[in-house]
Amino acid sequence: MTRTGLIIRHVPHEGLAGYRDPIEAAGYTLARVDVTDPGFGSIDLGEPDLLIMMGGPMGVYEQDAHPWIACQIRRLARRLDAGRPTLGVCFGAQMIAAAMGAPVYPGPAKEIGFHPLDFVDRASPLRHLANTPLLHWHGDTFDLPDDVELLASTAAYRHQAFRRGSNILALQFHGEMGLDPRFDEWLRQWPEALAETGGSVDEMRERHRRHGPAAVAAGRNMIAEWLSGLS
Repeated sequence: MTRTGLIIRHVPHEGLAGYRDPIEAAGYTLARVDVTDPGFGSIDLGEPDLLIMMGGPMGVYEQDAHPWIACQIRRLARRLDAGRPTLGVCFGAQMIAAAMGAPVYPGPAKEIGFHPLDFVDRASPLRHLANTPLLHWHGDTFDLPDDVELLASTAAYRHQAFRRGSNILALQFHGEMGLDPRFDEWLRQWPEALAETGGSVDEMRERHRRHGPAAVAAGRNMIAEWLSGLS
């Protein structure tokens, strides 16, 4: 039986990347829609068997500048209330938190670079990520919604991942990135973010080269296990 998956892309250079392989291996036929697509507002987000929301540089609270955010949150909330399988990455995770009624707001400082999670729930699919340097690139955070489990933390950002039941997974970090050439666009667009955290483009390229393959391998194992447990 063919299962459908829909990727919501908020900017062109933040795509499914390393997560594509385990999702397709699990039998999902994937389609993609950009939020800039004129038909985005009319798509039924409850219909796909799997919904995947990727990252973006905007904040959930910037709804005046991006009117589609409020529209997406309303439709997403209906899907989450129904417990439909949903994955959110970085901005996508923040959208899940907002759709569950939790506030999203700027964090204390940007967290950018490759480093391991300080806490991982080893009874969850995130066990595959333990002790693996992963890409972090965010400056916003959120309160934990009601009735969710905290799955991962770092010293800078306690709320790195959560799940509600077996079907809804929100990941603040980028376990999908490490082999995707679109990472060069991140470096090109936001060198000031690196400078703000004391890094440089050359240094980040080297860390991407050194840590990227293992990060993607761990991320793929995590997603494969999560998909196998969907109800």
